[in-house]
Amino acid sequence: MQLVVGRIGKAHGIKGQVTVEVRTDEPELRLAPGAVLMTDPPSVGPLTIADGRVHSGRLLLTIEGVSTRSGAEALRNTLLIAEVDPEELPEDPEEYYDHQLIGLDVVTADGEAIGELTEVVHLPSQDLLLVRRADGREVMIPFVHQIVPEIDLENQRAVITPPPGLLDAENAVLAVSDPEAGEDRPRERKPKKAKPKKLTAAERAAAKAARAAARPAPDAKPAPGTTPQAEPKPEPGQDPS
Repeated sequence: MQLVVGRIGKAHGIKGQVTVEVRTDEPELRLAPGAVLMTDPPSVGPLTIADGRVHSGRLLLTIEGVSTRSGAEALRNTLLIAEVDPEELPEDPEEYYDHQLIGLDVVTADGEAIGELTEVVHLPSQDLLLVRRADGREVMIPFVHQIVPEIDLENQRAVITPPPGLLDAENAVLAVSDPEAGEDRPRERKPKKAKPKKLTAAERAAAKAARAAARPAPDAKPAPGTTPQAEPKPEPGQDPS
């Protein structure tokens, strides 16, 4: 069985090293020196790992036959694929290969059928389970113990305890950690108010000019050295108009 164990990222340095986005819990086994990996696209491989090291939290690999930066850049976005025995299981009983999870029936702790697990999505922060419901809709479920407390391979099912809104986006409540409670539990987060946009210098000048143009003009003042003339008063008995 073929499993994706990594994705080649950008080149590192000038000697052909590449950064790797690790997609396996056993990089010391799958990406060890001497490992021969198939690739996607197939035309790039197979690739043999010559050496590896961790630098600033990233895995760097040296590939046999790749000794220049341009050669490393040519491998960017290539998927690294390992051939794994279908009967092989991870050493940790709490860990699973993707092929063990895909196809499981997803149910709640109360026994309500939710759907079928169709894909495991690997993100840098956590893994997500993609579940297709009976009506064709798909939902993403964080693969954490608080939400997926049980994987029952014998009965081919995954048991979930979804927080409010996880399965119904219209009534979603964002679950965040409550550090004061000493545990992770769902709590409601109010939407943030939008901050006013900051104007650029040009926009501020244009706004100032617009305000000046809209301001009413002051009464005309007499020219310097002149005396304003008073309006003539009507004679007694004379019609003011």
